[in-house]
Amino acid sequence: MADPEQLTVRNDQEQGQYVLEAGDMVLGKAQYQTAPEGLAFVHTEIAPAVEGQGLGGVLVKAALDDARARGLAVLPYCTFVRHYIDTHREYLDLIPPDRRLAFGFERVQPQDTAQV
Repeated sequence: MADPEQLTVRNDQEQGQYVLEAGDMVLGKAQYQTAPEGLAFVHTEIAPAVEGQGLGGVLVKAALDDARARGLAVLPYCTFVRHYIDTHREYLDLIPPDRRLAFGFERVQPQDTAQV
């Protein structure tokens, strides 16, 4: 795996993508489109030479953390982003509740409903 201390993720707003880099090498990209609800993630790719090293997760986590920090919702059209959210449920709240079913997530979390 690339040295974690050398990894950076930057938001290239002009190109509509988060870019994972190690020094001057691009290791991956998470492409998005700006939507009225927030960011619609459409494709994620990792360089073939570093696939399977967990770098996709590093990239998507940073992108989701940035969306949260900016107060933006997320629409995970990209299957990798959708899978990441499915396995890291702490990011589920970034998907608008009325859009969750469209992405295969439950509309209301059990902890969101009060027991009567």
